[in-house]
Amino acid sequence: MHILRSFFTGFAFDLTMGLLFLVLYCVYLLLVPKKWIGSLFDKCFTYFYLSLLLIIIYFSLLAEFPFWAEFGVRFNFIAVDYLIYTYEVFENINQFYPLPLIGIVLIGLIVFTFFLFNRFKIFRNTFSDKNSIRNRSLYATPILAIALVLGLVMKNKQADFTNNLVVNELGKNGAFSFVSAYQSNELDYGTFYPTLPEKEAYSVLKYDLLQDNQKYITETDDDISRLTQGNQELKPNIILITIESFSGEFLKAFGNKDIITPNYDRLAEQSVFFTNLYATGTRTVRGMEALTLCVPPTPGNSIVRRPDNQNLFSISTIMKAKKYHPYFIYGGDGYFDNMNNFFGGQGFDIVDRNRGNALSDDIKTTRYQIPDNEVTFENAWGICDEDIYKQSIKYADKSAKANQSFFQFVMTTSNHKPFTFPKGKIDLPQGDRNAAVKYTDYALGKFLDDAKTKPWFKNTVFVIVADHCANSAGRWEINIANHHIPAIIYNLPLQKTEKINRLTSQIDLMPTLFGYLGWYYTTSLYGKDIHKTKIGDERAFLGNYRTLGMLKDNVFTQIDDRKRVKQFNVFGASQSLSEVKSKNSKHISQTISYYQTASERFKNKKMKEK
Repeated sequence: MHILRSFFTGFAFDLTMGLLFLVLYCVYLLLVPKKWIGSLFDKCFTYFYLSLLLIIIYFSLLAEFPFWAEFGVRFNFIAVDYLIYTYEVFENINQFYPLPLIGIVLIGLIVFTFFLFNRFKIFRNTFSDKNSIRNRSLYATPILAIALVLGLVMKNKQADFTNNLVVNELGKNGAFSFVSAYQSNELDYGTFYPTLPEKEAYSVLKYDLLQDNQKYITETDDDISRLTQGNQELKPNIILITIESFSGEFLKAFGNKDIITPNYDRLAEQSVFFTNLYATGTRTVRGMEALTLCVPPTPGNSIVRRPDNQNLFSISTIMKAKKYHPYFIYGGDGYFDNMNNFFGGQGFDIVDRNRGNALSDDIKTTRYQIPDNEVTFENAWGICDEDIYKQSIKYADKSAKANQSFFQFVMTTSNHKPFTFPKGKIDLPQGDRNAAVKYTDYALGKFLDDAKTKPWFKNTVFVIVADHCANSAGRWEINIANHHIPAIIYNLPLQKTEKINRLTSQIDLMPTLFGYLGWYYTTSLYGKDIHKTKIGDERAFLGNYRTLGMLKDNVFTQIDDRKRVKQFNVFGASQSLSEVKSKNSKHISQTISYYQTASERFKNKKMKEK
């Protein structure tokens, strides 16, 4: 039944887009003077407009295949974002897909369509039927009226009538979804999502945030600043390595039998190993947001990509108070996804490729370019992991020489399409996800071996975590299993080893590190030290740009931009969902309070450093 409804929904969207495509030509046919019909201008305009429509239709059709393969959905705001970053996207497509063949197929489809139109004499009356404007209006008026009504009435969310993401997405139209995403790149929480009275929302939040070793600095309702008591502070250097698309399913510890992460598997046995940790989102900018700002994934774009995101309270705020020098080290051009503006705005010095993109970065900190002679391999997204780790060592050496404590946020790129890397490093061929994962793991092992030769190694802690999983597609709109990522804290003082099996959110990772280091600090972060979280209060936040949720006590509470609240029981290793009718009101109020206050705080500049 759902498939049938999906078919009819898809037909409605296809009809809408078809009529909207015809609107401009319909107006042209209505207003063109009779004497111009059949003229050279008329023929040129008609063939040009038809060619343009065919290019859009066929290109979007061909583009939807790789987009679906990557994200498991129709075009959404990610596709809109990618229009800005033409170099990375075009090069990635060129390196992973046979672009000349795609171009030939596109041209072939257009030529073949014109051939069929000519064969069946589709244009036999087009340039000879010289009806009056009055007669033409009899045809044009209903077309324009129906197109206008459908354009106003049809909304992409109308296809979301089940809990099955695939069925919902099949009922959509790619071009319509693209336009819809362009219009709704930002979502105002108060307008679209369920809310609580503001005072109640903050009351619920503040009760849940407070740890045993914390106290609120003020009694103001919306002030979440807490003083955290520490114990025998340690101040090692910190290198946070964020690995691109590094799913938990790649690790031997989680059942993988391909042995593609031997170094990470070995390190996990020598580290604090988080076995039950979940990424907040499905994109790199969400991982960056979670690890630096330690907030739930607010609806719409990640805060990394939003305007006025400078000088926010972040882990950098805490690091700078401890006299650390923060670096953001990235192997591509950090203009991509607004990374440089975001990290620079939080006080990080930038190390990136700096390809001189025309889109200027507003960076008040220092930006260091990775020179060509320090690059051995590079693809569309950036330099290989071995090269980016060499940059990490280079700037660690620089800080150590200056007797300066350092914090590095290192973002890798090799585990990303087109899955290419230097030859002769591993025993798998390029162009395959497993091969990219194995190379990523190889480069990580080599980096740590090289770091061990440095005098600063003994006083350096390595936090190694994924930004998000390799896949997010699946039956459910939010697939919990596809948010499961590994994380380790390696080389803590006294080389502490521990397995943390408790449910942990990506936003809790850095506050937990601060706990291990015994830090005294003031925080306005939403993340908590897992060791200071009471048994039963563990929770994880998962979302995409429209649907948000909280996982707690094997119950997933979901809210969306239609003000709907749903709850699901979570079952087994596959973490399949079963919707429940009798809802847990406490979980609902907690879920709403976290997302509502996070959105309100950013919107009203309450996240800014004080």
